[in-house]
This record gives sequence, C-alpha cells and structure tokens, in this order.
Amino acid sequence: MSKLKLYYDLMSQPSRALYMFVKLNKIPFEDKAVALRTGEHKQEAFTKINPVQLVPVIDDGGFVLTESVAIIQYLCNRYDLPEHWYPRKDIKAQAKVNEYLNWQHANTRMNCAMVFRHLVIIPRETKKPVDWEQVNMMKKRVAFVVNHLDKTFLKEKPYLCGSEVSVADLLCICELMQLNAVHEEQLYESNPKIKAWAERVKKRLNPEFDEAHQIVYRLRDLYKSTIAPSFAKL
Repeated sequence: MSKLKLYYDLMSQPSRALYMFVKLNKIPFEDKAVALRTGEHKQEAFTKINPVQLVPVIDDGGFVLTESVAIIQYLCNRYDLPEHWYPRKDIKAQAKVNEYLNWQHANTRMNCAMVFRHLVIIPRETKKPVDWEQVNMMKKRVAFVVNHLDKTFLKEKPYLCGSEVSVADLLCICELMQLNAVHEEQLYESNPKIKAWAERVKKRLNPEFDEAHQIVYRLRDLYKSTIAPSFAKL
C-alpha cells in the first residue's frame, strides 16, 4: 500500500486540522509541505495536483481529494477510525456533526479568517492602513458565531456534538486560533463556556495541537512586535 501524500501549509487553518488529524490517528503519510508565503501553491507543479491552488490536498495512491471536510470524512472511512471523530453507525450522531461541518464554512471559518485577513493580509497586499470599519464589522460577526457555538452547538455538552471530541471540534478550534495570531482571542475567550471548551479541546488534542500551532504562536509574537506597528505607520 502506498503511503498517503499530504499537501499542506500550517498557516492554513484546515491544513492544521488535517495535519493533527492524521497524526492523532497515526495514519502514515508522506509530508508534502506547500509554502503559501512563497506562492508555491500557484506554481505549475502544484496546480496540476489541485487546479484550485488551495491546501490541504491528499493523494492516496493516485486518488486525489481537495476539500478538508471531504478528506477527513474519507479518512475516517478509509482507515475505520474511532466513531467519536465522525460517527458512521449512528446516523443521528453523524447528522449533528454534519450540521456543524456545513454551517462552519460561512460562519466560523469565514468570519475568523476575515478578521485575520483585514488585520494582516489585506494591508500587506495593498500597502494601505487597516480598515477598522471592516475589522469591527467582522468582529461583530465573530461575536454572533461564538454565541451560536455556545447556545446552539455546545449547550451543556463537553464538546460541540457530544460527550467526546469530534472533527467538528478539531476544525472549529483551528479557525478560532487564527484570532490568537492577531491578539483577538478575547472575541471567543470572553464567553466562559467557549473558553472552557477551547481549553478542553486543546488539552485533548495535545501534543499534536501545540506542534501544529507553533507557526501561530510565532506569528502572534511577530504581530505584536513588528506587523501591527508597521501598519500603524501606513
């Protein structure tokens, strides 16, 4: 059996989730790091693998899959992974996980990413000051997301979809951690239940969690000392 090839960049939230997932489940893989910062994802070699030019991607013996949710669902079936990650026998439990996986794209993922983009990526690309009106609008949307995570998904459970960690928690925490990179973690830590959940998930996923998020921790230090002050001078 050929080893699974994993194309990823740990700057990418879903890449971090998938990287942790294969390590947590001890799935052998061939490391295929793709440097987004240098535009490697736009080069011809990677474009042949994924014409959309995004990570993560897997190549399982010639079977290429490009969407993080689809990849994780495939791996759960491919390797018959523990049911708590993604239930397959209990269709109602599976539906609850799917509920979050479908909701998160336009909510947790988009809004946390846009706070980060407006504070780091867009000013860097345009050489213009931070648009604080846009940042504040995205922060309000994140506040809606956090409230929804609390009241609709978490409720009184230890994890978003039940009593044990699932791929919903894995993907969610990686998106929220993008806020930590720009010192905006209070947007979710101000909610005591979500803060406690986040700490619970991090503990459950360690040491793989800290390994995957080293780049976020470094960016957090760099943002405070260099990035934010430089944008203030624009």
